[in-house]
Amino acid sequence: MNYYAIQVKTRSEDKFIKLFKARNPEITLPIHFPKRLLDIRRKGKKSPHTSAVFPGYLFIEAENDDEIRAFQWEFRQTEGFYRFLKSNTDITPLADRDLELVLHFINGGQIAGRSKVYFNENSRIVVVEGPLIGLEGRIIKVDKRKGRAKIKLDLYNDSFSIDLAFEVIGALEHDKGR
Repeated sequence: MNYYAIQVKTRSEDKFIKLFKARNPEITLPIHFPKRLLDIRRKGKKSPHTSAVFPGYLFIEAENDDEIRAFQWEFRQTEGFYRFLKSNTDITPLADRDLELVLHFINGGQIAGRSKVYFNENSRIVVVEGPLIGLEGRIIKVDKRKGRAKIKLDLYNDSFSIDLAFEVIGALEHDKGR
């Protein structure tokens, strides 16, 4: 299975999916839009909020290049569409690190929730479970008070950072073997 990225209007990803499926009910290609859950504090009250992991990007699952090219005009004619990646003339499936990163969030479920972490004796974050697992090397900042870890993501040679939520499950007791 191949995964192809399209760029759409940021914060209109869900709208794009609904419009596309309404206009093209015969096209059954899975369209993935990975999201993340964060607690937002406003006026002293915390409330859950979902937002995009990859703002402005959707991922289409297709068997091969011919299948995606057969429907490219339907995608391009949907309101909010910008382009296929790498370009509209060079539609390329995700590969290598890009594919691994996208699959990490797609396979984790519709919404990346809170990770369970603890901090070791050197105050380094250790991820036990959740969407942060396997991304420890990408963490660039930890905010213990807000319960967020800022991670750096790279997609098609473009870098950006996002916050993912975590909850601390306790302190690690010192390992006796070390």
